[in-house]
Amino acid sequence: MTTGNGNSQPISNLEYDFITVLQNKAEAVKAYDSYIQDAQQAGSQPCVELFEKLRSSDIQQVQEIRQHLQQVMQHGKM
Repeated sequence: MTTGNGNSQPISNLEYDFITVLQNKAEAVKAYDSYIQDAQQAGSQPCVELFEKLRSSDIQQVQEIRQHLQQVMQHGKM
């Protein structure tokens, strides 16, 4: 299987990079649920709000990364 550019790799370095970043961000989003619960149990509303803010930011970044990955997969570049 080739990437369409004569390369024998199944995916391009750029696709791999986006997939890796996407995975890391997705794991972080999932972990924030636990962090938010911990902050709630500790009775720290400022920490709850910070973790929620960070989670929201990562969700937005995941959406942007997915868009870029789709473009790279369809066109080989942006």
